[in-house]
Amino acid sequence: MEAPKPQNASDSKLHFLDYWRIIRIRKTVILAVFLLVVLTTTTVTFMLPESFSSTARIEVRKDTTDIAPLLMGTQSEPGFDPYFIQTEFEKIKSRAVLYQVIEDADPNLDLIKKFSKRLGADSYLSKSEIYPYLLKAIDLRQSRNTSLIEIRVFDEDPKLASVLANKIADHYKSNRWQNSRGASDESIAFLESQLKLQSNQVWDAQNEVDQLRKKFRIADIDAGGLVSTLEPQVIRMIEQDRISAISLQVRYETLLEKLKGLSKSQLRTTLPSTQPDSQLLDLLSKLAATENEIALRLNEAGPENAGLIRLSNLLSDLNTQIDARADGILTGLVALAAVQTATIKALEEEVENAKIDEAEKTELYRPYFLAKQNMVTQQRVYETINLRIVQERIDAGLPKAAIVQVIDEAEPGVRPVRPNVPLNIALGVVVGLLMGFGLAFFIEYLDTSVKTIDDVERALQAPVMGVIPQNVGALIDEGPDSPHAEAYRVLRTNILFSRKDAKWNTLTVVSGGAGEGKSTTIFNLATVFAQQGQRILIVDSDLRRPSLHKLLGVSNSLGLTNFLLKQNSLEEVVQTTKVPMLHFLPSGKLPSSSLGILSSTQMKDFVKDVKERYDFVFFDSPPIMGVSDASVLASAVDMALLVIQYRKYPQAMTIRAKQMVEKVGGNLLGVVLNNINISQDSYYYYYSGYYYDYYSKHDEDSAPKNNGESAASRSDRGGVEIKKKY
Repeated sequence: MEAPKPQNASDSKLHFLDYWRIIRIRKTVILAVFLLVVLTTTTVTFMLPESFSSTARIEVRKDTTDIAPLLMGTQSEPGFDPYFIQTEFEKIKSRAVLYQVIEDADPNLDLIKKFSKRLGADSYLSKSEIYPYLLKAIDLRQSRNTSLIEIRVFDEDPKLASVLANKIADHYKSNRWQNSRGASDESIAFLESQLKLQSNQVWDAQNEVDQLRKKFRIADIDAGGLVSTLEPQVIRMIEQDRISAISLQVRYETLLEKLKGLSKSQLRTTLPSTQPDSQLLDLLSKLAATENEIALRLNEAGPENAGLIRLSNLLSDLNTQIDARADGILTGLVALAAVQTATIKALEEEVENAKIDEAEKTELYRPYFLAKQNMVTQQRVYETINLRIVQERIDAGLPKAAIVQVIDEAEPGVRPVRPNVPLNIALGVVVGLLMGFGLAFFIEYLDTSVKTIDDVERALQAPVMGVIPQNVGALIDEGPDSPHAEAYRVLRTNILFSRKDAKWNTLTVVSGGAGEGKSTTIFNLATVFAQQGQRILIVDSDLRRPSLHKLLGVSNSLGLTNFLLKQNSLEEVVQTTKVPMLHFLPSGKLPSSSLGILSSTQMKDFVKDVKERYDFVFFDSPPIMGVSDASVLASAVDMALLVIQYRKYPQAMTIRAKQMVEKVGGNLLGVVLNNINISQDSYYYYYSGYYYDYYSKHDEDSAPKNNGESAASRSDRGGVEIKKKY
């Protein structure tokens, strides 16, 4: 894949030159609009009355106190409100403030009298009539990054402007203070009215509770507080006893399970620690003492000793008593467990009965409970309102921070601020330029006529053979060294190189509309050909509006029509000119009965005849969009050129003219752009301006520098170069 080709630098340059071309061409429109806007702005600026400005600066805050509230929490700092300053702007401009300013009795103000006189009213104006004018004189602004408001007033009288700015600040400040105090007093009055209503509701609720308590004979310990009865307390006590009995039962049963699996000897060692018993401990102590005494006597006497026998019997009795006591302890534990089981059952029955009794009493006393709850709620509402009233009264008595404070008072202006002459004129210059350029480019956008060579080649898909400058006359009068002649010599060269067949020697020039310069173009082109030493015949075949005879200053009484009608021979109608090789055939008078004579056989024979007699034959034609004669000529001759006048007709008309030539089988060599202002349009200077300057600034003394090269050869070579550029 090929890499994208870099953009040619000449494209951007051409793009810039295209804009510059529009500016140069439309400079009259730009200059006219610019001068109109600037002069209008300047005139209006100097006609406006002078106005002075006075500014008063005030600081605005939200309503807060210097001391935090003593009740119901602490004061919080007000959060940032992006709309606060804008809201205060609207308050300052409100009727509530400005009506007070209008009604102010200050003799230095007296707006009603001054505005009535200034506006030429027969009687004094009302506040509503003065308000709009006063509103227009006020400009409110916020100082950057502050809570300061600038009240700026404009007026013809500097003293009145300063007094008015100060009065607006004072009345706004007074209005804010009154609104703040009034809101506090209204709040306290409203709360006091609500407190009276709430007091009545508390009284009614208390009476209802007392009546229900008497009705149901409720022994409410805390009759003035929350609802309470004895039943829940009894249930809780019984429940605690039941839980204790269950704990003992579990303990006894666990101990029995442990002791039942032990032997008698293990019981003797375990019972004293798990179930302490004084009798068992005494028997175990005696058993131990007896065993010690038996052991001592065995060392001193034999087994037959009477004392030893007595101790042995005692030891046997003690063992029997210990075993019996251990069995008794176990039996006692079983009995205790059974007692706890019975106790638990009894307590459970008692708890159940207490709950049933509680439910019955709750159902019975429900109206009383509800009434008492309502009474407590009403008392709390009463206390809350009362507390809020106390707080509002305390807050109202606290010192307040100044919610509006005048920072700078307004002073009379020294010099007028309106109108700002330099600024207005500068804006007029800028706006005038913008409007001028905008209108110029807008007109250019609406103009669909041919403007550049690119427009022609893009729209018509045909090459531009030549560019003819403005104010070109007949070259037969200007001579071969005319600066205009070079443009036609370039056109001649391009025609010669564009022929597909060297035998092609008949050519007509057509145009879409009238007045595009086709007659002058074909006449001067024929003159240039003749000046190169070729036999040329130019035929005025525009039978309806002939004009070539006027350029030559000859009669049009005999001509082409006379020859085609066989009234005269060709030698009789062809005229010579002062250019030796140039012959001219006028159109002649056209009878009304011979309008279609150009499409006749005689015309075809005429074309064949003159092709053989002359090197080149040029036919003038009427506009191709008007009549059919031009189409007939385009089909009869070898070559055709389309003349387009610069910025005259829409491109659609030019495209249609080209299509008509091609439709009849004509060979359209290309396009000639006519009436180009080379000196103003730099776009075309590249094509023809060089030759124009060359021949206008150099005289014949510079001829030797060309080493004898003739003007014709130079033009041919220059034409070839331009041909290559196309």
